[in-house]
Amino acid sequence: MSDPVLPPGERRLLLAGAAVAFAALALPAVAQPRFPERPITLLVPFGPGGIADLTARAVAEQMSRSLGVAVVVENKPSAGSIVASQAVANARPDGHTLLLMSNSNAVSVSLFKKLPYDTLKDFVPITTLGSFDIGLFVAGNSRFATLRDAVAHAKAQPGRLNVGTIAPGSTQHLAAKLFETVADIEVLVVPYKGSPALLQALRAGEVDLAFEIVGPMVPQVAAGAVRALAVSSAQRNPALPEVPTVQQAGVAGYDVASWNAIAAPAGTPPEVIDRIGRAAREAVASPAVRDKLGKLGMRLAPSTPAETQALLASEIRRWGEVIRKAGIEPE
Repeated sequence: MSDPVLPPGERRLLLAGAAVAFAALALPAVAQPRFPERPITLLVPFGPGGIADLTARAVAEQMSRSLGVAVVVENKPSAGSIVASQAVANARPDGHTLLLMSNSNAVSVSLFKKLPYDTLKDFVPITTLGSFDIGLFVAGNSRFATLRDAVAHAKAQPGRLNVGTIAPGSTQHLAAKLFETVADIEVLVVPYKGSPALLQALRAGEVDLAFEIVGPMVPQVAAGAVRALAVSSAQRNPALPEVPTVQQAGVAGYDVASWNAIAAPAGTPPEVIDRIGRAAREAVASPAVRDKLGKLGMRLAPSTPAETQALLASEIRRWGEVIRKAGIEPE
C-alpha cells in the first residue's frame, strides 16, 4: 500500500511540528534553582539572650550543617513581633528568609487594630520547634508557701494581691490576666518594662507574685532568690520537676504554654518548605540541641506544616478571647 499523499499545506505543518520537536530535544533541560543557593536568614522578633533567641541560634547552627549553608540569626525586636514578621512577609518566597514565629504572632492579631500583613495568609508555618512554660514565682522570703495560699489571700482581699509581668500584651501579661479569670479572683496586674525590672520588683517586695518564662528564672530559683509556686502548662516542667502545675495547685482548667516555630513567606515552593522542615526537625532531634534547650525547660516537639498552621489558628482564637475578656483595647 502506498503512503497517503498529504495536501501541501498539511505537509508543511507536519514538517514544521517535527522541526520544533527535534529542536526541543536538542536543547538542554532547564535546571531548577538549587536550594539553598546562598546563606539563609532567620529573623527573630526578640532581642538577644532571651529564650526565643537561644532557641533560634541552637537550631540554626544544626540546620547549617544539614543544609550546607549558613543559617544566620538576625534579631529584629519590636512590639507584637511586627517588624521581623513584615520583613519576612515581604521577602522573596524562595526559602532564604525565614521567621521565628511564636504565640506573639497569634496575640498580635487581636492586640493591634491593623497589621501590615495577614498572619494566616502571608506565611507558611513549617514546623514548631518546641514550647516553654511560664512560671508563677514569689520572692525567696515570701509569706506564700503555695499557690493555694496566694489564691486564698486574693479571695479574702480582692485587689490586694500584686502580680508582676513584663509589658502589656506580652504572653506573660496575658497569662496573668487569664489566671485572674480562671481562678475567679481580683488582682492588680503590674507590668514592667522588661524581665530584669520585674525580677528586681519581685525581690524588693513591690509585687507578690510574678509571671515569667521558666528558663531564665531557673538560676534564680537555684540560688534561693525566688521560689516557683507553679508552672503554667498542663505538665510539670523538666527544669523544675518538683514544682506543681497551676492545675495541680488547685486552679482547674488553666493551661498556658508559649511556643516557637519556623515560617516562610507565602508562595514558597512546597519542595523548599519540605527541605527546610526536614532540616529543622533533624536539628530539634539532635542531642546538642536537646541538651542545650532542655536545660532551659523547653519541650522540643516538631510538627508538620498543617499541624503548625492549625496551632497558629487556634492560638489566634484563644488569645483573642483572653484579650477581649481582659478589656484590652487594640492599639
